[in-house]
Parts: sequence; structure tokens; C-alpha cells
Amino acid sequence: MTRPRLAALALVGGLALTACSGSTSGEVGDSPRAPQLETLATGDDGLIPEDDRQPLPSLAGTTLDDEPLDVASYRGKVVVLNFWASWCPPCRDETPVLLEVAARTASLGVQFVGVNVKNDKSDAVAFERKQGVTYPSLHDQPGQLLLRFRRIVPQTPPTTLIVDRQGRIAGFFAGKVRITDLQGPVEQIAAEA
Repeated sequence: MTRPRLAALALVGGLALTACSGSTSGEVGDSPRAPQLETLATGDDGLIPEDDRQPLPSLAGTTLDDEPLDVASYRGKVVVLNFWASWCPPCRDETPVLLEVAARTASLGVQFVGVNVKNDKSDAVAFERKQGVTYPSLHDQPGQLLLRFRRIVPQTPPTTLIVDRQGRIAGFFAGKVRITDLQGPVEQIAAEA
């Protein structure tokens, strides 16, 4: 079985475990227009066919550098969203991969954004400093931004999404990514008209 297919199966199991997180029907993650797990069928490369892509939920807040950031401001660019935490061993392992792919694809109009979840801010800042992270990360200690993705992103990181230039979720990777998993799909989405 291929890695993206295994990731999708792991996601289903992870979502079953988080079903008790409890939310009200008024939350963004429960709206009929919010992306749903069953609509994120990826190919072997982790990409979602263009006709099946769903809009990215609103994602705005304050970065670890105390700057406001609304991911919608990157419309027109390809955005790679990585949900991470400093206490997560696979997140630590994949950070050099993310930095490498970010450097290799920046000239293609690709912007990386982290979403630091369920993490003490000082620990997250220290992690980014030690790892040399060059792109912004939204700080989501209480998990409020993560709840907007609860039907597609496991509540335990890491998860990486690729957002196309129109602001739609175009790729999905649950778990630690490798350069061979991520770079090709990011370049493919960046090459779309």
C-alpha cells in the first residue's frame, strides 16, 4: 500500500479517536462548506484532483513572532501548511525537509506557513530558533485553529497540506514527510496555471 493511502487510513483512525473533542454545530469545521475527510481523496502522490479541491477554512492569528498573519493574504501563491509542535518527535525529524523544500520552491511562488498546535509558546520559539525555521508559524496553543480542520487534520501533528493558488486544499500528507514525498507535489501545484 502506498504512503498517502496509508496516511489516509491513519487519518481515519486518528479522527475516530478525536471524535469526542466536542464542538458545536456553529464552528467552521462543521459547516457544510468546510472540507470533509471523505472529499480529500488523494492520489498516490498525495494530491487532490483539481475538481475535488475544497476551499481552505479561514486561518488567521498571531505568529510566534507576535505578528498578525492571515493565510488568505497569500492568495495567488502556493501555500504549504505544516501543523507541528516542539514536543512531537516526527515534527523535529521533518523540519529539515520542510526547510529544504521551502528553499527549493520559493522562486516558484511557494510560501510555507507553520501552525504550531497545543504547544507552550516559549518552547515553540526555542524550537524554531534551534532548527533555523525561516517561515512564519501561527501559534495555536489552545487548538482553536486546528479545530477548523478537525475533519481533515489529525489532532496530533505532524500534518502537511498544500494549498493551490486559488486557496483550495490541493494536497494532504499525514505524518512525517520526506523530500521525495513533498517536493514533487509542491512543484506540480506551483506549475498549475
